[in-house]
Amino acid sequence: MTKDLRSTTSLFTQVDISAGSTVDRTASGGSPEFEQARLLRELLTAQDRQNELMEELVTQMTSVASQIGLHQRQRQQELNAWKAAHPHLAKSCKKAADTLTQVQSEFLESLTREVEENADQLLDGEFMLNEFVDRFGPRMAHLNGVLQVLSQLGAANQPAQNPSEA
Repeated sequence: MTKDLRSTTSLFTQVDISAGSTVDRTASGGSPEFEQARLLRELLTAQDRQNELMEELVTQMTSVASQIGLHQRQRQQELNAWKAAHPHLAKSCKKAADTLTQVQSEFLESLTREVEENADQLLDGEFMLNEFVDRFGPRMAHLNGVLQVLSQLGAANQPAQNPSEA
């Protein structure tokens, strides 16, 4: 960390570039051209380091993405195997998911109607808002969770992707 700090602090030195400035050649180590070349070398070194870090970042991101893709393919294969082993149950899950989708739609209509009818009370009173959340929140969360599971189990079999396609 201190190495990086020292190399970057040299980039932030003040250079007077006005036309009438005088340069102390003994303090700067030589001519203005030498100082300019030194600064350009430091910029090039910093750019090279930044490129190395970007390459490392791309490598890490590619590795993580391939691990995620592998996990998703494995999960899809497991689901397909389960569906093949339990075709009747998979069809039942599909029917249940379709029914619960209709239930969810009616529930959402009821929820939005409640919000419209009590908008002022919900905005003004924390008590009313808490009552509303207590009344609808858990049911909504559980219904969504059950619907998601049933939808995944009842969905049509999807072929697993080849690693070359990912």
